[in-house]
Amino acid sequence: MKTRSFHFLIFLFQVHFHVLAQKVAQPVDLVYPYLDSSNSRWFFFNSASRPFGMVNLSPDTDIDGAWGSGYRYESDSIKGFSHIHAWQLSGLSVLPLIDFDLESSHNIASPFSHSNEIVKPGYHQVFLDRYHIKAELTSTLRVGFHKYSFEKKGEQQVLIRLGGMLGPSQITDGSISQKSTETFTGHVINGSTSRRPLETPVFFAVKFNRPVKAIKGWSVSEITTNLQDIKGPDSGVIVSFDGNSSELLMKVGISYVSVDQALLNLESELDHWDFEKVKEDSFEEWNSYLSRIEIKGGSEKDQRRFYTDLWHALQGRRTISDFNGKYADMTSGEHKVKQIPLDNAGNPKFRHFNSDSFWGAQWTINTLWHLVYPEITEEFVNSMLQYYQDGGLIPRGPSGGNYTYVMTGASSTPFIVSAYQKGIRGFDVQMAYEGLLKNHRPGGIMEKAGYEHKTSLGGGFQHYLKNGYVPWPIPEGKFGAHQDGPSLTLEYAYQDWTLAQLALALDDSEVYKEMTERSKFYKNTFDPESGWMRPRNVTGEWKQPFDPYEYNAGFNEANGSQATWFVPHDLDGLAQLMGGKEKTIERLNASFEIAEKQGFTSGTSHSQETHPEYRRIPINYGNQPSIQTAFIFQKLGRPDLTHFWSRSIVNKVYSELNPNSGYNGDEDQGLMGSLAVLMKIGLFQMNGGTEVNPSYQIGSPIFDEIIIKLSQNYYPGEKFIIRTLNNSKENVYVKSASFNKKALNELDLRHNQITQGGELVLEMTNQEN
Repeated sequence: MKTRSFHFLIFLFQVHFHVLAQKVAQPVDLVYPYLDSSNSRWFFFNSASRPFGMVNLSPDTDIDGAWGSGYRYESDSIKGFSHIHAWQLSGLSVLPLIDFDLESSHNIASPFSHSNEIVKPGYHQVFLDRYHIKAELTSTLRVGFHKYSFEKKGEQQVLIRLGGMLGPSQITDGSISQKSTETFTGHVINGSTSRRPLETPVFFAVKFNRPVKAIKGWSVSEITTNLQDIKGPDSGVIVSFDGNSSELLMKVGISYVSVDQALLNLESELDHWDFEKVKEDSFEEWNSYLSRIEIKGGSEKDQRRFYTDLWHALQGRRTISDFNGKYADMTSGEHKVKQIPLDNAGNPKFRHFNSDSFWGAQWTINTLWHLVYPEITEEFVNSMLQYYQDGGLIPRGPSGGNYTYVMTGASSTPFIVSAYQKGIRGFDVQMAYEGLLKNHRPGGIMEKAGYEHKTSLGGGFQHYLKNGYVPWPIPEGKFGAHQDGPSLTLEYAYQDWTLAQLALALDDSEVYKEMTERSKFYKNTFDPESGWMRPRNVTGEWKQPFDPYEYNAGFNEANGSQATWFVPHDLDGLAQLMGGKEKTIERLNASFEIAEKQGFTSGTSHSQETHPEYRRIPINYGNQPSIQTAFIFQKLGRPDLTHFWSRSIVNKVYSELNPNSGYNGDEDQGLMGSLAVLMKIGLFQMNGGTEVNPSYQIGSPIFDEIIIKLSQNYYPGEKFIIRTLNNSKENVYVKSASFNKKALNELDLRHNQITQGGELVLEMTNQEN
C-alpha cells in the first residue's frame, strides 16, 4: 500500500512538473502586439503574419491613407481583414457577414471589443459584434488562413472587396472569376502614388472548405450576379453559404506575378484545412526567431517589451517572390515576370523583397540582423542585387518591384558593406561593388532626391562633387522630397566613407582614395562661427538668419542641432572642428540635458514631430537622424556618459507597454525596434559596422544575462553571452569588463571576437568612472 502511495505521489509530481513546464512563457507569448497601435501607420501593426511574410493579414479599422491607418487601437469598428500591409502597398480586403442586404447599404463595418480579442505573433482572434461572428486569422508565408464561427442562424456570407481606398493605395480596379464551387481567382490594382509611381497588380486565389451557394456583387452602385461586370474603384462581391455548419474556413493565396502563381502559392504552402496546425506552426516559427536572443533578469515588463521590440525588428519588410521563385520586375515601368536563380535541388536561392528605405539602418538592423539573423541579411543583399540586374541600380527602398527613391543618398551601401565586413558573403561581391560604386557616381542613386522618379537633379550631387557640399536651396529647383543640402552632404560623406572601406578590403586603392577624400566633405557644411552644421547657398553664403532648432530648414526630418552630430565615421574630426574633445563632450551633454526635459523625443508620435514646440529639441530619439548620439560620448572617451544617457533613453522612450506610446516617433519597418534591442543588450556600432573586422561599442545592458545564439552556418561560435553583475536601475555604469576572463582595457569588442563565442562580464556600479 505504501509502495502504491509512493508511486502515486511520484506520478502527481511528474504531472505537476509537466504542467509547470508547459506554463513557462515562450518569447512569442511575451510579445505585446498592441504597442503604439494608437499611433499606427499602414505597415506598422501586424498579427497573422510570418517573419517577412508576403501575407500580412490583420483587421483594418482605418483605411484612408498610409498614416493613421491599418489597425488603430482606439478605433471602434473593423472595416475588413486585408492581406497586405506593406510599404506603399495593400491588397485584398475581406470580411465575413451574415444576412447582409447589399441593396440597402454598403456600410459593412462592425463594432468590436478588445475584451473579446486575442492577438499574438502569427494569430488574431476578434469577435464582430454586428454579425455575431468570431473571426480567427493566421497564415503561412504567402497564404492567409481564415476561420469564421457564426453564432447565430442566417445566411452566411463573405465579402471580397475589389476596389476603393485601402491604406496607402487606391485600389483602382479588380476582377474575380469562379473556378469551382469552392474556388475563386482574380486580381486588384494598387493605383500609383507619389512615392510608388507605377500601378502594381496583386493576384489572388480564394478557396473555401464548403461550396458557395449564391453570388452577388456590385460595381459602383449597380448590383449584379455576373462576375464579369464587377470591376472598377468601387466594386466587390459577396459569396453566400448554407447554414448547415457554424464554421467556415477560407484560404487566400496571393502573388504579384499571376493568378496561376497565387494558386501555386496556396497549394504549395497550405494543402490542408487544419487551422490549429498552421497557427501553432506560426507560433513555432516566431519562437525560433525570437529565441535567438535569450534574456534573464529585469522585470516581466522589461522582458515583454524586449521581445516586442525584437518582433518589430523583423516586421514591415515583405517577401514579394513566389514559392517557386517567380517574381514581378517593375523596374522598367512594365510588369515583367522573372525568376530567382535556383539551387541544385530546384529551390529559389533567396527571396525577393519589398522594403522601405535603409535610411538609419546603419545604427539598427545593420548590427542586429547581421549578428543574429545573418541569413536574412544575405537574402536582402541578393534581393538588392537582383534589382540591380533588372533595373540598373541598387535600390534604397523598393515597392512591389518598383523603384521608389524613398528618402535620400545611397543608404543601401552601409548595409551591404557591413555584411561583407562581417563575413556574410553568399552573394556576388564584385557585382555588389560595381553597383554600389555606380550609386556613388553620376548616373547613380545619389543624384535623386526622395521620390524623384523622372529626373536626377534634386539630390544636388553635381554640387557635392564640384564644391564639396550640397547647397540649400538647390538652385535647379524642386524635384523631389528631402532636398536638404546639409543633411545630404552629411549622408553622402558618411556613405562615401563606408564605400571606401569596401574598396580597401578589395584592394582598390584609387576608389579608396577618392571616397576617403569625399568623406571629409562634411567639414564644408560646418560653420565655425555658430558651431553648428548650417545651410549655405550655391555661392557659399551661410543661411541668414540661422536658428539651429528650426525644423526641416535644410535638415531632413531634423533640425541643425540634431543633424550636427551625423559624422559617425570621423568623430575625432568633428571634435576638432568644435574646439576639442572636452568642449565637444560638454556641448553634447548640454544637449542631452535639454532633451531630457522633453523626454528625448519630439512628442509621443511621428505626427507630432513638426509641432512648433516639440520640434525644438536638440536630440530626438523618435526619428533616425540623431539616434547614435548617446554612443558618441564613448567614442570620445567618456563611456560613463554613454551609459547614463543610453539608460535614460531606454527608460523614457523604449520601456512603455501600452497602445498609446512605444517608439514615440517613426518606427520605420524595424529600425527603432532594432535600436531598442541593441540599447537594452548594450551593443552598438557607431559607423554601422563597416570597417574591416568591425568594432562593437559596449553599452549598459538592462538585463542580468543575454545569450545570443550564433548561426553555425555563418559563425564559428555557438553563443555570445553578456553577463552583468550588480545590475539595477541605479547601477547603470560599467565598473569593469572582462571577455573570456581577460580584462578589457576599452569597452569595445571586434566582430571576430564575438562570433567566436564567449562570455562578456560587466560589473555594474552607480558611480561614474
